[in-house]
Amino acid sequence: MTLLYADRVATANQRGPRAQHERQTPAAPRTDDLQTVAAQLRRMNGEINRLVQGFANAHGLHATDVQALAAILDSQGPMTPKRLGEHLGLTSGAVTACVDRLERAGHVRRVRESADRRVVHLHYAPDARESARLYFRPLAEAAAAARDRFDADELATVARFLTAVNEELRAARPTDR
Repeated sequence: MTLLYADRVATANQRGPRAQHERQTPAAPRTDDLQTVAAQLRRMNGEINRLVQGFANAHGLHATDVQALAAILDSQGPMTPKRLGEHLGLTSGAVTACVDRLERAGHVRRVRESADRRVVHLHYAPDARESARLYFRPLAEAAAAARDRFDADELATVARFLTAVNEELRAARPTDR
């Protein structure tokens, strides 16, 4: 149990059993109400954007730079500048500027790992990873506290839903940049 969640439960306990139940059980929106779901996704996106912008400001970066860091961190294989540009929808010049800022700030390293010296891989610097982990800890704690309010089947459904939304959004991306 995270400290943040423990504090929330303790506060709810001080307000009484009903307040504790209300705090731990989210209000169930109508599952067929697309407007409610869309509004909740926008609210979550806004909260995450506030965290991202705060991290960017604290490190002299742009919000796009933080998106690039997330893409590098989440990449299933080696991230190249070309793949990063495709992922973010940026031109090669914009990717170069972004990677230059991230490298100057100590967040990423460019590494030529293959026999083809033209291929550059982008790696998240270990010290920068720890800095990001500390900054985004409230997001991780909030997610853990929310996760603890659902059973495994509910979480599987949420994960499937979010995956499907991301797939649909990816498919809806305009192809002409």
